[in-house]
Amino acid sequence: MTDTPTQLFIGGAWVDAADGATMPVDDPATGEVLCHVADAGPKDAALAEDAAVQAQEEWARTAPRVRSEILRRAYEIIIERTDELAHLMTAEMGKPLAEARGEVAYAAEFFRWFSEEAVRIDGGLATLPDGRNRMLLSRRPVGPCLLITPWNFPLAMGTRKIGPAVAAGCTMVLKPAPQTPLSSLALAAILKEAGLPDGVLNVVTTSRAGEVCEPLLRGGRIRKLSFTGSTGVGQLLLAQSAQAVVRTSMELGGNAPFVVFEDADLDKAVDGAMVAKMRNMGEACTAANRFFVHRSVAEEFARRLAERMDALVVGPGTRDGVDVGPLIDRTGRAKVEELVADAVQRGARVLVGGRTPEGPGCFYPPTVLADVDPTSRLMDTEIFGPVAAILTFDDEDEVIRRANDTPWGLVGYVFTEGLDRALRVSERLEVGMVGLNTGLVSNPAAPFGGVKQSGLGREGGRVGIDEFLEYQYLAVPVS
Repeated sequence: MTDTPTQLFIGGAWVDAADGATMPVDDPATGEVLCHVADAGPKDAALAEDAAVQAQEEWARTAPRVRSEILRRAYEIIIERTDELAHLMTAEMGKPLAEARGEVAYAAEFFRWFSEEAVRIDGGLATLPDGRNRMLLSRRPVGPCLLITPWNFPLAMGTRKIGPAVAAGCTMVLKPAPQTPLSSLALAAILKEAGLPDGVLNVVTTSRAGEVCEPLLRGGRIRKLSFTGSTGVGQLLLAQSAQAVVRTSMELGGNAPFVVFEDADLDKAVDGAMVAKMRNMGEACTAANRFFVHRSVAEEFARRLAERMDALVVGPGTRDGVDVGPLIDRTGRAKVEELVADAVQRGARVLVGGRTPEGPGCFYPPTVLADVDPTSRLMDTEIFGPVAAILTFDDEDEVIRRANDTPWGLVGYVFTEGLDRALRVSERLEVGMVGLNTGLVSNPAAPFGGVKQSGLGREGGRVGIDEFLEYQYLAVPVS
């Protein structure tokens, strides 16, 4: 931890908070304090905003190839330091090292992807229908951005936002989650090393998010907000952004249905369930929340899933052989405990897990619940933990209606061997993404995002850079 920055990163310099405040970073596996980092206040946020605004004009004029090469160098540095970054992430967030290494590769790929997109920003030239004018279209950066990232994928959510902003020519103020500031600070150091000019990226770590972010959004100089987090916080930020008409993209909560039809390959379905449910200990907006299994195969699916979940090893993420690390904090674990208790009280059967272990850390065992009552709280709450809740269904129309009966619409999973059914059901699901016979949909080359209260806009893929660009139309008379 001694080499990891712990100060704010403003204007290319590492600085303490103006009032000297610091905040602890805890290890969720032990509850012990790893270190203290600077705890920014409104004055620090204003300085970071100043730096981003001052750097914007020159950065916007920087050649696309220059921006591309900076991202490419940052990608290579991240790959070279995979183990170092993985250990840092596991320390502050808890995920097993194998998963942390996977996230490092995933995070780095956003920089490689957008390094290639940086040189493909195009416009257009056409004669308008009346023949009087030519239409010249150009695309330019939207301007200084506020990027707010969550704690569950602390490195990848940073690169997924920073990558397209750098490629588009936008400057940034990044506010990472207070639980996991170290990954973002390490990322800032890597970008500085890769040649990112001073002021283009500024990082303010803080426990005072409201005091820091609201003035930036209402002030009118920040022109873009990109937020990943809960729907409730997203709704608040949208309201704050309205006054200055700040452009927004929101990746919010999920309540993913996982649908297993009677003709599904159960081996594929259980494999998919393990990924969709247990990636990141279930602390993912894409996590399968509601398992709808056809009545004819529900018992066998539940038995197989329980066996697989029971075989997982729970412990500190740094320990060899561990599959499931701790949850992020005691508040997160208490939420999972309460949701499971409510489901059991309403008649759910616990096939495996369901009891909080004694001892230090924020651990909760992989849990499978069968015969879950549809009125249980975990049916309309993002669990964010290693709990699979199984319900049965009898026909296609019924399960689609139940799957769509939620204000969220991020991702859905469908397991069937019938092509017609696969396409028909996928098209009827009210979600932004569908995993068809797979439990993993996230990929830097694919557009990530949802519908309804799961968000606005898309991250990643060819469209990811669009969130950071504006069109300008120039009318040129035809002589």
